[in-house]
Amino acid sequence: MQSSGISQVKGVDSGILINAQGDQWARFRMEQLSTYGGIAIAGIFALIVLFYVVRGRIPIEGGLSGQMVRRFSDYERIVHWTLAIVFLFLAITGLILLLGRPLLLPLFGKDAFSLLASASKEGHNLFGPLFLVSLIMMLISFARRNIYERGDMTWLLKGGGLIGDGHASGGFFNMGEKTWYWMVILIGLVIAISGLILVSPNFGQGRMIMGLSHVVHTIGALILMTVSIGHMYLGSIGSEGALEGMKTGYVDINWADAHHDRWGKVCHEENLIISAEEYARLQGEKPDVTAEMATTEQVK
Repeated sequence: MQSSGISQVKGVDSGILINAQGDQWARFRMEQLSTYGGIAIAGIFALIVLFYVVRGRIPIEGGLSGQMVRRFSDYERIVHWTLAIVFLFLAITGLILLLGRPLLLPLFGKDAFSLLASASKEGHNLFGPLFLVSLIMMLISFARRNIYERGDMTWLLKGGGLIGDGHASGGFFNMGEKTWYWMVILIGLVIAISGLILVSPNFGQGRMIMGLSHVVHTIGALILMTVSIGHMYLGSIGSEGALEGMKTGYVDINWADAHHDRWGKVCHEENLIISAEEYARLQGEKPDVTAEMATTEQVK
């Protein structure tokens, strides 16, 4: 039971000697949050491994053509990678703080883990505001193309092509990518705001608000981390030709037709496709003479 007294120290909750709610929060963090958070992270890794074993890498029907189309500008890729790198750093340091005591302390020992946890805490607090800045940049840069439109629900009902027969039609961003984008923006804002409350304890919020902010911050971060693991898998080894878009800004036109057919149709109609040789020149690479000769013979 909690009661207030009189103290010479002036501040929020300064008259409370024993805070029973704080003890409840500490137990919830150590028992529920740590346990179920670890299970969620381990579970998503297990599901991805199982999916890869059963389904394998998602191929492009007919393979890559070598003909490329510009998908992202250099600025858009910088915004994406800035947010991604900051998020990964915060995710790793946050997991060390959440799961480090039961998992890492027995491995590293008290002294080494104490140093690692302290560095993680300082780094997490230092880079947290940068996450908010990069999140706002992401919102400004990509919001217009992530507005839901006709045809998106069909993509969802077909599970992106994994459920039923027929092609799951998609625009520049499909329904899955749009949903992930808005999850990042909305949940990311909740994480950022609750994080600012946690690193600014002298702005008038009491222990109850601090404890609630920590719970919201941790649960939101765990949700983004689990879904981001699937996003990283599908954007790299899980789907043929997907990673190229964020590496160079260009994607193969066959990839565009397979995963974003409505946008691919626009690329064909507006003649936005470039040859493999032109793409190599743009990347500063030496063109494949054999491929260029084959292309010339096809034209003849």
